[in-house]
Amino acid sequence: MIELVIFDCDGVLVDSETIGTTALARAATSEGAAIGAEESLHLFRGLKMAECVVEIERRLGRRLRENFVADVRQAMAIDFDSHLRAVEGIHAALAAITRPVCVASNGPMAKMQHTLGLTNLLDHFQGRIFSAYDVGVWKPDPGLFLHAARTLGAEPSRCIVVEDSLSGIRAAHAAGMPVLGYTAGDVRATSELSSECAELFHSMEELPGLLLRRA
Repeated sequence: MIELVIFDCDGVLVDSETIGTTALARAATSEGAAIGAEESLHLFRGLKMAECVVEIERRLGRRLRENFVADVRQAMAIDFDSHLRAVEGIHAALAAITRPVCVASNGPMAKMQHTLGLTNLLDHFQGRIFSAYDVGVWKPDPGLFLHAARTLGAEPSRCIVVEDSLSGIRAAHAAGMPVLGYTAGDVRATSELSSECAELFHSMEELPGLLLRRA
């Protein structure tokens, strides 16, 4: 029996990854490290900001200015306010899921509160939002997922993780949790995730049925 469904946030609940990585690419390019929007999405999907900064600094051959990350976060927030949408079909999927749910993300708590609030998803997860910044471990380390399960009284083997990144899939495997890989119908994502995830799905309409078969 599934005791807990653990959702990633960016790209799974909110359609934020293209918006966020585009803002990051724009900021990196302004510093002199030319990164296109498509390359940025491929490079930075599922990574914590510190890892993104390391890659940008490697390309620049120097340290970034002190307020670079704060400026990127502010630019992302502005772009989210204008363009962010919930992942297509996620509202209906959540309404159909009868098991407890939570969010566990590499992103900061403030960002999740902002994006989930903008997309009217926050009420589904109030009190059950877990940030790697608060726990001190980031995917692909399993610690964030294990912390969420422990806090909510679920056995890891009876959790199921919904992820769209390799780092999240690897974290789920390391935590001993079954994982469903969400591709949003993207050919590149399907190819990438299939190397490490046995069960992929392409539309949120599929999710309640996939969970029901495991109940």
